[in-house]
Amino acid sequence: MSARRVIGVIGGSGLYELSGLTNVHEQRVTTPFGDPSDALLVGDLDEVQLVFVPRHGRSHRLTPSEVPYAANIHALKQLGAQYVLSVSAVGSLREEIHPGHVVIPDQLIDRTKERRSSFFGEGVVGHIAFAEPFCHDLRNLLLGAVRDCGTTVHPHGTLVVMEGPAFSTRAESHLYRSWGAHIIGMTALPEAKLAREAELCYATLALSTDYDCWREEEAAVTVDAVVAVLRRNVSLAREVVRRAAQLIAQQPPRSCPCSRAIEHAVMTHDIAPQAYQRLQHIIGRHIPPPAK
Repeated sequence: MSARRVIGVIGGSGLYELSGLTNVHEQRVTTPFGDPSDALLVGDLDEVQLVFVPRHGRSHRLTPSEVPYAANIHALKQLGAQYVLSVSAVGSLREEIHPGHVVIPDQLIDRTKERRSSFFGEGVVGHIAFAEPFCHDLRNLLLGAVRDCGTTVHPHGTLVVMEGPAFSTRAESHLYRSWGAHIIGMTALPEAKLAREAELCYATLALSTDYDCWREEEAAVTVDAVVAVLRRNVSLAREVVRRAAQLIAQQPPRSCPCSRAIEHAVMTHDIAPQAYQRLQHIIGRHIPPPAK
């Protein structure tokens, strides 16, 4: 029998209320990169275990820049996750992506400035391949789950990740459109980079909440408007996560590039014991511990 699948889910606290979720309990995790955003919620859904991370904390107390992305991803790795489903609110940069639509992005543009984007450093150098920032296999499963729910979904798209917490200026919004971007958000990076370093399959369920500010006939984006659309989409997001988990449970063992991203990534020789201990969950499958 294959090992039980563990799936990380990163998003708002409303995702926890999945029908069929049993053995639900909180779990506090400490990582070499600090504490996660909050206690993690762990539960069983049929053949899989789900581990929920409230990205901004239970009371939404962390700005996008303050989210401890490295600790969140490392905590999922420590608890045995192989997959990460990220649920994020985004603004639309395209007429055809209406508020309420879903996008499964396949590319990223990084406009963040103040976030730790790698587990490496402090004595260990590693370089992962990131040309395809989302797991192809997991994206296809997530796309199938959304289509099963009967909602409008865009199967491709480039997601610009900005620093925040302020929304874009109108000039910035038009600039991102000129680059060919489709949606804009604040949280997929460095999550996706860290997930790749941790050899986790990562995909984003992007929920379009507004037209950003490029569409001048629309009112400029406000928090109230974003929250209103998000509330309407909570039940959809829950159902997509539930269906995606069921599809993942039926898959053979992973063979995608994500599952071996670190195999040839580490450049440093003679890693110091303290550095190795800090990165053991990241590099330990491919690099033996230093001799004592």
